[in-house]
Amino acid sequence: MSENEDRNDLLDALNSVEEVNVGDVVKGEVLTIDDDRQVIVGIEGAGVEGVVPAKELSTKPVENVKDEVKVGDVLDLVVISKIGNDKENGSYLLSHRRLESRKVWDEIQKQADAGETITGTVSQVVKGGLVVEVGVRGFVPASMITDHFVEDLNEFKGQELEFKIIEIEPSENRLILSHKAIVQAQRKEAAEKLFATLEVGSIVEGTVARMTNFGAFVDLGGVDGLVHVSEISYDRVEKASDVLENGQKVNVKVLSVDQERGRISLSIKQTLPGPWDDIAEKAPEGSVLTGTVKRLTAFGAFVEVFPGVEGLVHISQISHNHIATPADALTPGQEVQVKVLEVHPENQRLGLSIKALEEKPATEEKKPSQSRNLASDAPEEETGFTLGEIAGQALKDDNKE
Repeated sequence: MSENEDRNDLLDALNSVEEVNVGDVVKGEVLTIDDDRQVIVGIEGAGVEGVVPAKELSTKPVENVKDEVKVGDVLDLVVISKIGNDKENGSYLLSHRRLESRKVWDEIQKQADAGETITGTVSQVVKGGLVVEVGVRGFVPASMITDHFVEDLNEFKGQELEFKIIEIEPSENRLILSHKAIVQAQRKEAAEKLFATLEVGSIVEGTVARMTNFGAFVDLGGVDGLVHVSEISYDRVEKASDVLENGQKVNVKVLSVDQERGRISLSIKQTLPGPWDDIAEKAPEGSVLTGTVKRLTAFGAFVEVFPGVEGLVHISQISHNHIATPADALTPGQEVQVKVLEVHPENQRLGLSIKALEEKPATEEKKPSQSRNLASDAPEEETGFTLGEIAGQALKDDNKE
């Protein structure tokens, strides 16, 4: 080869070297991986080297650089800056992560323009909301997480959720997302299907979703119905959380459906055996029971003998001694022994007596009683009512009050 040919080859080689500028996308062949967790690459067509720090290798955390790349790999890189000295082992600072992010931003922008949703994983709980990884970082304000109040946002950490894109600004790395919009759309669709099939009186399975001071909301499959605290159990319940847990499966009876207002009233207790079921076997006439005085009226005392089962002790059946009012002998909350005089399961009525279990005072004169009604000490043919019927009327009057 002549001297002129050598000179021409050198000029051609020099002319083929491309200039590298900040922001350029270049290809770099991995030459080595140094002890500082940096990847040294040769920039193709430029004749110079560049360095890619570990944090600039991927949008995901890099534990071991050698797990990400190996010598000989060719990477697409973006030029971040020019390095002014040689201690960084190259002339340019390069990034693969930022190039990946740029592509992700472009894809998310296309999805936003098309009205599509995206899926991401909640990586952090921060003040005011959640940080979500979707290839880039997005933010979900607390008000856009779900359609109801959540006390501890940490329950969402690590969850993969679907999001609607609310705002996107790649130049400022700003991506605002909403999971609430997804939940609302799903619930609306589920509600339409549920309201079309749900019938009053039917019994369905649900899941306790959340509890309040006045009851528990049960998820019926995308739509919540309310079980008022009075409909949880036949026993008295102060707070729903005393007997229920979030996530618990329960059977509920549908009491009412208001599709226009989106409200469903439910009952748990009406799916359970009633307290009056088999009452004739549990409290047959003549049996002796232990009960608690629940309340006093002018005509007697109501005594609870089983949870949800109250019977009437007429004033004439409280004591052998004459008393002006039931309060002369009894107080609410007092435990007493009672004898069952009458049982009326069909009307949910019990006639009880306290004095029947007490010894009659020796000084008391014997009074005719065979033809007299236990409830009123008046002949039954005059009153026309039994003790059970008096008890039933008393309950009605009590409910009116």
